[in-house]
Amino acid sequence: MHSLITAIVEHDEAARFLAWPGDFDLDRGDHVENVHLASGEALEGFAGDGAGGTYFFCGDGGEERPVLYADSEGGAALVAIGLPELLRLLLVAPWWRDCRAFTEEESCELAAEYREDMPDLTARRDRAAEALGLALPSEAAVLARLHQVATGTGKDFILVFTAEDEPYDPLIKG
Repeated sequence: MHSLITAIVEHDEAARFLAWPGDFDLDRGDHVENVHLASGEALEGFAGDGAGGTYFFCGDGGEERPVLYADSEGGAALVAIGLPELLRLLLVAPWWRDCRAFTEEESCELAAEYREDMPDLTARRDRAAEALGLALPSEAAVLARLHQVATGTGKDFILVFTAEDEPYDPLIKG
């Protein structure tokens, strides 16, 4: 099976879209501090963002593993079950970190701001999705799924700052 990480590396346009506006870079997988999951499950940083946040695969396996995002300010949330779900979120709603209410109205307002700076956003997004072989859901669907994963399944994925044995704060509240 061809991995999505390999597909991102091989498709320049998809990698560029994920880098911006997705703020997702496969070269930034090292987190700024030593962390672990409270459950003791494996944690593998595989990508990051420009502000020092890190995306981690949780547990053992491949790209189907749950994905936890930790920012550089001590907040974390489970954001997807598997890399395909994460990439759909980043492609459809790259502004997800700024969503607090998880409503379609809020997402539309944020999308409008992005489209002011990037009028070809939708065309670039669609080409990236096609290159990665991903069908895209609606903004409302990806944001509802993000909220569901973070506040449901995510309760079992507590990131801990190892040096102080202190849990990160939830980025997304139920």
